[in-house]
Amino acid sequence: MEPVRDAVLIAAGLGTRMFPASAFSSKESLPLVDVPLLTHLLFEAKEAGVDRIHIVTSPSKSFDSLLEDRRDLHALRPHLDESLFHAVADLEVHVHLQHQPMGVGNAIEAALHEVEGPFLVMLGDTLMMDMHAPVDDFKPSGCSKRLIEAYMSTGEATVGLMEVDESVVSQYGIVALEGQRIHHIVEKPTLDAAPSRLALCGRYVFPKETQKLLQTYSYEAHGDLQSIALLQHWMNDGTLHGVVFDGAQWYDSGAPLLWLKAQVDHALRRPDYRDEFTHWLKGRLDG
Repeated sequence: MEPVRDAVLIAAGLGTRMFPASAFSSKESLPLVDVPLLTHLLFEAKEAGVDRIHIVTSPSKSFDSLLEDRRDLHALRPHLDESLFHAVADLEVHVHLQHQPMGVGNAIEAALHEVEGPFLVMLGDTLMMDMHAPVDDFKPSGCSKRLIEAYMSTGEATVGLMEVDESVVSQYGIVALEGQRIHHIVEKPTLDAAPSRLALCGRYVFPKETQKLLQTYSYEAHGDLQSIALLQHWMNDGTLHGVVFDGAQWYDSGAPLLWLKAQVDHALRRPDYRDEFTHWLKGRLDG
């Protein structure tokens, strides 16, 4: 079976809900406490065994500064993990443009002419954190690695899932599982119509046939639901699998309150900040 060497990282949206911050810099450059969101994603992809990254972005956004080698600055804070100053070391990086905001499926299509074999897809405003290490001993998330390992056992489309609270079920694509096989998908259902509380969480591994299928399930026919139509194709064939990321935290940079909650949660889990921040937070809340 072909290995998964490519990752398509979708970072094309303008992030208008994060204005004015994202009007000046991409939301993917926002730090989770002290490490940029994009850096976390790049290290997660490398941890999964990927060696080619395809960043799909819009014409108005640039990631040049985040992709630079800044190890010359490491000497100013030598106790930090040096690798964080050059996140794309050992990676082959390609940048692709999605000229119009036409959904996830169309964004994937923008990169597939340079993708070989099966590939990982990562949504650029979503972090799946299962490790919370300090910056002097950085540990990447292993969620994408788990997803690729599951794909390698079947060779069939595999998606990451997280259980969400009932109050936010209507914001996500919700699936039903039988074992590891997905047999039902409902996009943004009401709570009564939801088949479960397992949500698609922005991590996918797709097989080589995806490019041809996206031409069949075109944006013109399906609009922003193009990627859902693709998943439903595999589901109807009995070849769509799900991996539940038990124990992970799902962080979303798509809106200010969501990102603020992510900052607080991550800081409370980081061993280098946890005790002092907890003490301060308790005092602030009591005050």
